[in-house]
Amino acid sequence: MSTALITGASDGIGKVFAEELAAYNTNLVLVARSEGKLNQLAKQLQEKYKVKVDIVVKDLTETGATNDVFDAVKSKGLTIDLLINNAGFAEYGDFAEKDEERQVKIVQLNILALVDLTHKFLQEMRQRRSGSIINVSSLTAFQPMPYLSVYAGSKAFIVSFSQALWAENRDYGVRVLVTCPGPVETDFLAKAKFPPALAARTNKISTAQEVVRESLKALERGDPTVVIGGFSTHFISKLSSLVPRKILLSLLAKQFKAKTV
Repeated sequence: MSTALITGASDGIGKVFAEELAAYNTNLVLVARSEGKLNQLAKQLQEKYKVKVDIVVKDLTETGATNDVFDAVKSKGLTIDLLINNAGFAEYGDFAEKDEERQVKIVQLNILALVDLTHKFLQEMRQRRSGSIINVSSLTAFQPMPYLSVYAGSKAFIVSFSQALWAENRDYGVRVLVTCPGPVETDFLAKAKFPPALAARTNKISTAQEVVRESLKALERGDPTVVIGGFSTHFISKLSSLVPRKILLSLLAKQFKAKTV
């Protein structure tokens, strides 16, 4: 049986990745901050699918957290066949007015933890000449996003980084995919503190189940990138190449600026 490690596994897309992979007889290592949620999910998956589920309770923004995750995997004698870097968060608002530490933590989780875990597990995959990595990005990666500036910038990094790794590692038998869903039916907007009126205008295009299944299909095909959503999602992913940057940024700033009463 193969083993998958999933970060941000306690909720949303990460949780659905765990459920879908367990249904296909994959053992799991689940990483997140919430011990209670991880234990509950592990118990549920073990009972329903008879797979082995290990949990690692860790805040990946903390110093040394990725080392702790890697050491935990090694101490259990596990080999990771599929790494899913799903953990990430956003915070809506004007960058200059937001809490500095919070903005830095977005970079630490969305970029630094992802890069470090990828490097640690990729080396072993190359030595075995087998393995897969899915990095979860977002539709926001394809254009700068006023009022989501750090988040969108981090997701753009993930796309560029992952596509480069796809090219570097295909001859080693290692598949790398970056998945870029549009709006998904999760609590992302609430956690990101979107103003309710603005959140209400954001169309929910995909379910987390659709994102996970389309991502796994794209990985199986050997694709470097998959954009998930309807026509509008695919159109938006091309928008920055079609509209002059000054006009695009002005439109986005107007669209995403919270309306004052």
